[in-house]
Amino acid sequence: MLLSEVRNMKEPKTNKKKPVYGMASNCAFMIGRAWRDCKSVLAIVLGLIFCGVGANLLELFVVPAILEAVERGVNPGAFIRMILWFTMGLVGIHGLRTYLDTNTLFSRIVVRSNLCMERHRLFCRVSFPCTEDPEYLKRGEKAGEALYSNRAATEAIWKTLTELSTNLISFAVYLLLLAAVGPWIILLTIALAALSYFAGKRARSYGYRHREEDGEIWHKLIYVKDCSQDTRLGKDVRIFGLGPWLTELYDKYARLNRDFRIRTQMSVLRAEALDVLTAFLRNAAAYGWLIVLAVRGELTAADFVLYFTAVSGFTNWVTGIFSGFAELYRFSLDISALREFLNTEEIFRFEDGRPLPVKPDHQYTLEMRDVTFRYPGADHDTLSHVSLTIRPGEKLAVVGRNGAGKTTLIKLLCGFYDPTEGQVLLDGEDIRQFNRRDYYKHFSAVFQQFSVLAGTIAENVAQSVDVDLPRMWECLERAGLAEKIRELPRQENTCLDHKVYLDGVDLSGGQMQRLMLARALYKDAPVVVLDEPTAALDPLAESDLYQRYSDLTGNRASVYISHRLASTRFCDRILLVEGGGIAEEGTHEELLEKGGRYAYLFNLQSQYYQEGAMEHV
Repeated sequence: MLLSEVRNMKEPKTNKKKPVYGMASNCAFMIGRAWRDCKSVLAIVLGLIFCGVGANLLELFVVPAILEAVERGVNPGAFIRMILWFTMGLVGIHGLRTYLDTNTLFSRIVVRSNLCMERHRLFCRVSFPCTEDPEYLKRGEKAGEALYSNRAATEAIWKTLTELSTNLISFAVYLLLLAAVGPWIILLTIALAALSYFAGKRARSYGYRHREEDGEIWHKLIYVKDCSQDTRLGKDVRIFGLGPWLTELYDKYARLNRDFRIRTQMSVLRAEALDVLTAFLRNAAAYGWLIVLAVRGELTAADFVLYFTAVSGFTNWVTGIFSGFAELYRFSLDISALREFLNTEEIFRFEDGRPLPVKPDHQYTLEMRDVTFRYPGADHDTLSHVSLTIRPGEKLAVVGRNGAGKTTLIKLLCGFYDPTEGQVLLDGEDIRQFNRRDYYKHFSAVFQQFSVLAGTIAENVAQSVDVDLPRMWECLERAGLAEKIRELPRQENTCLDHKVYLDGVDLSGGQMQRLMLARALYKDAPVVVLDEPTAALDPLAESDLYQRYSDLTGNRASVYISHRLASTRFCDRILLVEGGGIAEEGTHEELLEKGGRYAYLFNLQSQYYQEGAMEHV
């Protein structure tokens, strides 16, 4: 995405969507993950439930038991022993609960961290079209909300499940006690708590029901923030005075984000106000009835304290149960979003296709048969009915103006996309039947935006921490970069990117290109692809580097893309891509003799470079 595209971003629209997975399913999912990844999570939850219920029952009966003992005139020794037993029970239970609370964090983090890693692995391994799909990326961001902190749903749910289970068991016990006082108190308490819960349920799910709006606003806000902090844009920001514009955009989306948060919190506030009102009505009715029974003499002092405490506890348990379900529902929404993302259906075969091992010294034939491709949401085809065969060991150049479809053609050959119509074939077989990761192993590629990680030079060449050093140095030698690397203080162990490592280095453009060549040589794949990786270099440097690639790729099939026609004149065959298809093909000399579009563009570029050279004479 370019900076200018932010200007055209439309305001978010409300998009309501029901969760795919229900609350029970999501709880079962988390319990299953805990059983698989760290069983102590479940053991601690059960221990905390036992402690919670035990503490509630002891606290309920301790004062009534003492009053009853006083009323019956129990001897001092028995009275003291009773108090000691209650005290020891409470101390023991609270001590165990404190111990479990202190140690529960570590095991819960294991479960959440494993889910985080699964999400990260999915981002790294998912089908390439998903990495360019805004809807998929937004769902990925939403899934991350269940993972990013200790308060996130995948960790906080255990506390909610513990408290909810404790409340349910305590509720059952208190229900038996209050049944003797009056069933109507139970019914009134449950009815008002249910009203509070179901009325607040919709309010508390506002954020999920509008998650698409939230994700779109947040994505734009983060994008503008990243642009303002991107050092690569620093020169443009200063020379074109983009600072005020970026600030204006950031303020705009910050206001939209703030307004969304306010709407979400106001919705929750209305639900909590209803909670307060229903709690007042419940307590007033229950306490009033107990006072009436006490005045009539139908309750002893011990019974009054017992039922008074039970009513208060029963109200808390009912409220706690419905609040627990409300909180569990909210966590379930986040977990559902996570599961929906993790269960995204793959469009390629990564595991269930035919294995495709790389055959050493085998020369492959690549073919595009009547291929048409249109990007999702586009109103026209990028490529239309293209047929092409790359013969074993052939060096093929693909040239054309920017936007002609050269890179799209390469992405189809590499298996990043499947054709909208037609087939891509390897040795005469449709690549869609193969395991796609096996197919990728057949390509060494250098793209315009290549990946350089903030690791050592050796790791970047090998693309692994397990480096074959003799082979790595051989590749650096062949790429013409070994001498430069030997001059560095730590040689191949020198780290790239000084923004991450204080002693890191940044290679020049030409040196980086040679590093990419060394990486391609290290992989030693049967097919080599270069998609304008030298676009930032001058024509002479590009031609020299392409010639080095040509010399080093040997008898491998090679595909070179460039918008500078002179750089690929060494190739066996040149394709000129225009209008969504192959306009011309042949050797450099054949195309010049033909006097068509290629010859016109070549002469036009030659004239430009000749005029530029004359100006420097």
